[in-house]
Amino acid sequence: MKIAYKSDIGKLRKTNQDFVGTFVNKLGYKFAVVADGVGGQVAGDVASAMAVLHLGNQWELSEIKTPLAAREWLNNQVKAENSAILAASERFHDLKGMATTLVTVMLFDDELVFANIGDSRGYILHNGEFKQLTVDHSLVNELVLTGQISEEDAKLHPNRNVITRWLGVNDDAMLDIIKYHAQVGDVIMLSTDGLTKSVSDIEIASILQMPVSLEERVDELIKHANEAGGRDNITVLLIEREEEVM
Repeated sequence: MKIAYKSDIGKLRKTNQDFVGTFVNKLGYKFAVVADGVGGQVAGDVASAMAVLHLGNQWELSEIKTPLAAREWLNNQVKAENSAILAASERFHDLKGMATTLVTVMLFDDELVFANIGDSRGYILHNGEFKQLTVDHSLVNELVLTGQISEEDAKLHPNRNVITRWLGVNDDAMLDIIKYHAQVGDVIMLSTDGLTKSVSDIEIASILQMPVSLEERVDELIKHANEAGGRDNITVLLIEREEEVM
């Protein structure tokens, strides 16, 4: 599988509180992580970097080889990382209140394990159909799911930025975990909301199907988000399942 990623500060923010990384464990299996931090001063930067780098380091030391083992490993590691972020927040005054979203995918040949907390998202493009696999942990999404507002209303709701689950807020850091069977030609996308709140699904799908390199598609997505105002940090990670070589 090919992987390409990039993080951009956007047009309005003074710092980039997103963080992204890919890691390979001792058996050669890959782990991709995207995080969107929040908090005053440098706190958001610290929370997102802690989550990505600590999880990545533990993955590199692991010998995980099945989706089932990966699920258990990730649940345990995220609980430990949540405790570490909470401890740092309590210990250092300038880190108080820091937190981060998290979206990950672990790659086991054609078996993928997605996980998320917050509103950073995981998508799949399959046979031209672009679909969100993760579920946002946000107030407006809960209102949509319970039928209290429409998806169109959610886009303009005054509380559309309110997240209901974070890493680093309290002891309950519950992940949603999804397994997906990837096929040749599928494109996987992990991103922060700096992309998805600025660029429509139709535009994203069109860019993902462009006959250019994965790196160029990442650049094009970030370019479109910035042209739409670049109101937030923008992070995009793409994975493409290539045709098997006989």
